[in-house]
Amino acid sequence: MMRPIGAACLGTATLVTLLACTPVAAAATDTGSAQARDKARIITVLAEVQQLSRFPVTPPVTPSSPSQGDQVVVRSDLFDEAHNKVGETHGTCTTTRGGADEAEQCVVTYVLPGGQLTVQGMYFNYLDQGPFDNAITGGTGKFEKARGSVHSDTIATDPKIVRRFTIRLV
Repeated sequence: MMRPIGAACLGTATLVTLLACTPVAAAATDTGSAQARDKARIITVLAEVQQLSRFPVTPPVTPSSPSQGDQVVVRSDLFDEAHNKVGETHGTCTTTRGGADEAEQCVVTYVLPGGQLTVQGMYFNYLDQGPFDNAITGGTGKFEKARGSVHSDTIATDPKIVRRFTIRLV
């Protein structure tokens, strides 16, 4: 039977596998001019993890050493530039390659005003906190038949990790 390990034991890198951990005000914009220019719609948000659990397949040697098959379940709040809550995310990741050069396959649902977006993709080597890109695979409501991508950047790592998500709808 797998038991969850608390987020405090995970190390900062795993905490941001999907989303950011911070209660700071952040940029959130919907760039209408991009839509007119190339039919893309850009939405930028920051996220704050509210719940995160890791379910290891085997007991980890160290908290930052995941094993193949480990699962992460996460729920986060999304914020606009004035730190108003504008939505939330719900996601899971499965470690596909363990060790220091870890890789995770992630599936996330963004709940936004007017509908939901589904996103999926790989996150590689979280220890360096580098950027990653995932594909938008669909949506509901005003995001029905959505396609595009989500780009993630780390914009702060101290005192908490902050990630900015740029959602590009095409």
